[in-house]
Amino acid sequence: MASPELIAQDGALYAFHKPSGFAAHPQGDEAIPDLLTWAKAELGVELAPIHRLDRETSGVMLCASDEGVRAEIGAWLAAGEVQKKYRALVHGRTNKKGIVRRALQDRRRGKPVPAVTRFTRRAIYGRVSLLDVRPETGRQHQIRRHLQGIGHAVVGDERYPPKRFSAVPGFPGRLWLHALRVELPDGRVFEAPLPPELEAHLALLAERHPG
Repeated sequence: MASPELIAQDGALYAFHKPSGFAAHPQGDEAIPDLLTWAKAELGVELAPIHRLDRETSGVMLCASDEGVRAEIGAWLAAGEVQKKYRALVHGRTNKKGIVRRALQDRRRGKPVPAVTRFTRRAIYGRVSLLDVRPETGRQHQIRRHLQGIGHAVVGDERYPPKRFSAVPGFPGRLWLHALRVELPDGRVFEAPLPPELEAHLALLAERHPG
């Protein structure tokens, strides 16, 4: 498994490229690596996560060593002022673009809460589609739940699988969801390129489905 990478540090704000398989914070199971424990061991800093990023999802993860910074960016997130961009490979042939407005059940609140996800199709490879996805809200597993709900489950998603399983050639053995970019309202931008296993998979799919 790859290790996290520090993309940038700006005062108390830390931006990481979190690999798939790393949890954001300790899970109570030493067999599950997590970003905060890694940062303390490798960087000597105590951090707290600013937003969610599923264990199975790779990409940009923001953390802070100061509660004030965490609260400020957390307020931007709550207000929908932080722009996030994900890349996902999903089952089926999607529309060129779309928007999903469907409330999602929130366990903490005990009721459905509003959730909005936009997507744009980048390519079709046989029976799968490559998407750019922009969640406008930050609900738990939002992208995965919304895409499954419209019949286009994320490739490799065991928790929210497609209704009918279809094998994907060269499947990289992980959830095909990556947080490419996070842009803060003050203009700061943090990006993480697709990891090698996803790049290699796209190359294979493009070779099998040219044009």
